[in-house]
Amino acid sequence: MAKKLTYESAIAEIHQIIEQIENDEVNVDQLSEKLNRAKELFDFCQKMLKQTKDNVDNLLDLEK
Repeated sequence: MAKKLTYESAIAEIHQIIEQIENDEVNVDQLSEKLNRAKELFDFCQKMLKQTKDNVDNLLDLEK
């Protein structure tokens, strides 16, 4: 069963990818794959942050 992706797990995986690249643990053959995965995770995080902001904005508008 696939683990559900969360904001926290996405951020942790991004940090892991960055660390692997900085420590030269990623060879040229893997680099493109790792960068594509980091982009997917970054896009997911941006989407989650936008949804959260929209929800907060909506709640604040309801209170007016």
